[in-house]
Amino acid sequence: MSKTRHVSVLLREAVDALNLQKGDTAVDATLGGGGHTREMLSRVTPGGRVVAFDADERAIERFLGSAESDGVVREAAMKGSLVTVGRNFSRIRETLGSLGIAQADAVLADFGFSSDQMDDPSRGFSFRMDGPLDMRLDPRTELTAERVVNGYDESRLVRILREYGDEPKARKIAGAIISRRSERPFRTTTDLSETVAACFSPEERRGMGIHPATRTFQGIRIEVNGELAAIESFLREAVPLLRKGGRIAVITFHSGEDALVKRIFGEMAKGCVCPPEFPACVCGRKPLLRLGTPRFVVPTAEETAENPRARSAKLRFAERV
Repeated sequence: MSKTRHVSVLLREAVDALNLQKGDTAVDATLGGGGHTREMLSRVTPGGRVVAFDADERAIERFLGSAESDGVVREAAMKGSLVTVGRNFSRIRETLGSLGIAQADAVLADFGFSSDQMDDPSRGFSFRMDGPLDMRLDPRTELTAERVVNGYDESRLVRILREYGDEPKARKIAGAIISRRSERPFRTTTDLSETVAACFSPEERRGMGIHPATRTFQGIRIEVNGELAAIESFLREAVPLLRKGGRIAVITFHSGEDALVKRIFGEMAKGCVCPPEFPACVCGRKPLLRLGTPRFVVPTAEETAENPRARSAKLRFAERV
């Protein structure tokens, strides 16, 4: 298993936001390349532990393989301070319960895909390399990008590209996909990226700053992996698992993801929801969270210069009350 090529985004900012202490129980809901997990381990050990989730078991194998050359990871693995779980983060409550963990001091989630996944042609995530139209984070699931592109009707494709991809040309691209597949089905990432790119004029492409297929691939990937539904399930399960004073930090890369996190954090930070005309509270609702920042944290100019994939990252965090 090759060494990770992934560079963790907002590494220091995200782990700092968790306010970790020696002896804490922390959860990294998205192991990926393992940068956040390693930093969390360095702060909670000795005496603490990190439970790291990843639906992609190859990511876990790659990270554990690094233990031979990484003293922090090697010692944590040997002493049981590191627990890895090959499951989607949306099953956090069930999984922690099976490990005998009723509460956690901190939870971190980075909803971006790792460079190891994006740069592997066989996974079908990238429009820059030819590969099968797959895009599954967990290869045990059934829905693939090929099934979406060849099987969804035009209105459904438009919705995915518009809502999940923020693609202004969603209708034109969906129409081009329907037209192309009537002649022959899509099989590869190149088939799809070339069809999408043809929907943009040369002048439009020069002024975009990103590949024309970027938003389309993003929208289809989110659909294939049910990402927004999984994020909502995760947030609603993770927050009640936090001890009082425990923190949750979330990194998003897409406007729909950030809007979802903002909405759920906002709901959980609300107390009484009685109508203003009521003389006293009768709902008894208490806030679960205190928001960490009024808006969000973004990468520094230095980080985005070194890692262009960090450019759209946003960090939000909150504390359990």
